[in-house]
Amino acid sequence: MLEISNPTAPFAGSLASLFFKSKRQPELVRPRIARLVEQSATVEDKAGLSVTWARNLSEVREAQALRYDVFAGEMGAKLKTSRDNPKHDIDMFDDYCEHLIVRDLHTAQVVGTYRLLTPVQAKRVGCSYTDTEFDLTRLRAQRDSMVELGRSCVHKDFRHGGVIMSLGRELFQFMARNNFSAMIGCASIPLNMGADVPASLWAKLSQTHLAPVQEQVMPRTPLPLEGLDSTLDIEPPAMLKGYLRLGTKVLGPPALDLDFNTADLPVMARMSDLSPRYKKHFQLD
Repeated sequence: MLEISNPTAPFAGSLASLFFKSKRQPELVRPRIARLVEQSATVEDKAGLSVTWARNLSEVREAQALRYDVFAGEMGAKLKTSRDNPKHDIDMFDDYCEHLIVRDLHTAQVVGTYRLLTPVQAKRVGCSYTDTEFDLTRLRAQRDSMVELGRSCVHKDFRHGGVIMSLGRELFQFMARNNFSAMIGCASIPLNMGADVPASLWAKLSQTHLAPVQEQVMPRTPLPLEGLDSTLDIEPPAMLKGYLRLGTKVLGPPALDLDFNTADLPVMARMSDLSPRYKKHFQLD
């Protein structure tokens, strides 16, 4: 199989000598990577934000620190941390992923992040994170053209369209460059406002944004919907609302993630479902 370009590593062959010099940050620790086609670039926008793929371990640590602040600090997630990296959200998939980060140019602070797992890297690690929460059997024929997005979070002061669209633009451009057709992931709904909220969102979205039956998946640990009030008039969280505007489909009922204190909806965004408006916005034409 032809391996795709790695978006963050501008080198082939002798890795460290071509990009990182002595005294600079160490290269990311990851399995053997494919030959790069394009250089990693920083994109700045009018909102005072920069978007780039993490280029070294320190930048990944910044993303992991933001993840910890949002997931543990705001959502009450029970995260396993190491003595070397307290207050960082780190798991087994991180070394196999590419990490997209958004910075506030005024403070240089990382205010948004995604991580992306390509099909090649998913095979190396053995599965995707979404596989641990859902039975993806019905999607097996799409594996080679499907990337996984995960650990998406935005700083509480920056949860507006600018950050979400900045992340989306770079993600869809990466998809287009590498001829991927779909993104899959888990849209997390915090349980700190009660389980009726995700139950109501599922009831609503299953009527408006449900994928066709051949693409529907089932949770390994379902949110127990029986007995919950699914009639609340609830707006989706900002990140999920952004996904839905891009044509994202919900693949099935939510899974219960007690460690993260969330209910997770399986979602998929297809390149073919992007409207002409967003294709133009993301500069895909």
